[in-house]
Amino acid sequence: MAGALNDSVTNSAGTFRMPIPGEPAPWFKARSASNEKYSFDTVAGRYIVLCFYASSSEPVSKAVLDSFLTGHRDLFDDDHACFFGVSVDPGDENEGRVHDSMPGFRFFWDFDGAVSRLYGRIDGQRYSRVTVILDERLRVYSVVPFGSDAKAHAASVAQLIAVAPKIGTSLAALVPAPVLVIPRIFEPQLCRSLIDFYDDGGGSDSGFMRDVDGKTVGVYDYGHKRRSDKVIDDEAFRATCVARIHDRLVPEIRKVFQFHATRIERHIVACYDAAVGGHFRAHRDNTTKGTAHRRFAVSIVLNSGEFDGGCLRFPEFGRQTYSPPMGGAVVFSCSLLHEVTPVTRGTRYTYLPFLYDDAAAEVRQANFGFIEKPEVVQ
Repeated sequence: MAGALNDSVTNSAGTFRMPIPGEPAPWFKARSASNEKYSFDTVAGRYIVLCFYASSSEPVSKAVLDSFLTGHRDLFDDDHACFFGVSVDPGDENEGRVHDSMPGFRFFWDFDGAVSRLYGRIDGQRYSRVTVILDERLRVYSVVPFGSDAKAHAASVAQLIAVAPKIGTSLAALVPAPVLVIPRIFEPQLCRSLIDFYDDGGGSDSGFMRDVDGKTVGVYDYGHKRRSDKVIDDEAFRATCVARIHDRLVPEIRKVFQFHATRIERHIVACYDAAVGGHFRAHRDNTTKGTAHRRFAVSIVLNSGEFDGGCLRFPEFGRQTYSPPMGGAVVFSCSLLHEVTPVTRGTRYTYLPFLYDDAAAEVRQANFGFIEKPEVVQ
């Protein structure tokens, strides 16, 4: 992953497309029924139902809106979820056919089609009606196309929200480590494929880097680290992983840390096995000449719930541990002291890349001469 990153909601022709689950939803400002310039990014922190219904004069669209409003009104309380309808028909406003209903129900007047185009809903003269569910980070959780059965459509959306992970509690937080935990970077099928890839032949002992006599060398010490890695050498498989990082993870890093990641280092599936005491004691990821370019570490756990232990801990910020759901990522600065606690049951599989930018790439290039064996940098 090198060079400039493209907008994740445009296609190769530069026109907007509907973002798919896991990708960030486009932000916008638009006029609503109660706000002349509604900033959509301010609604984060709850599930958002964004219904591109076009016009309430169309029977199916009106029936969908009625089904949401009458059949699932209690769901939209502005705390756990809220509803936004997107109208491209001035008659909805002028004739008062739809209106805000607080809490939970609001409408955007998209009479120039700007919002609809931003979400790929307009193709020439054709309007594609869908309901989009966004998570608390304003990432796409699900896309539900309209069908002929309005009640079934509304019920499907309501069910998806009902079974979605609950929004975190309002309890006071302890001092947290400055890390980013992001669910749903890799889908379950990709996680399982990566595990199968590792299990087909297994991995090799994974060491760690030290500077010795002016050179960055790989060393092995089971007391410090016990892990096995397998390099993903299939280009198509690697490209799939990079696409998920590019489309789903990089935008979140840019939003939270204001860092534009343009490069990725290494593609491995790492295995911490309880049978051999898998662990990695406290360390930093950028303290040698050969690793000084690394900016952010990424740990995507592939089989959460199938092992005990194996959590990330950041000793400088207390003893709390971090473990994402399956396919989720923990992202943190390579400068942070961190460890992987011992796996006490089962096997923990992870995908472990490092991210950096073009400026750091120059640092990496300048330091190649200090690496004894570049191929073993781990």
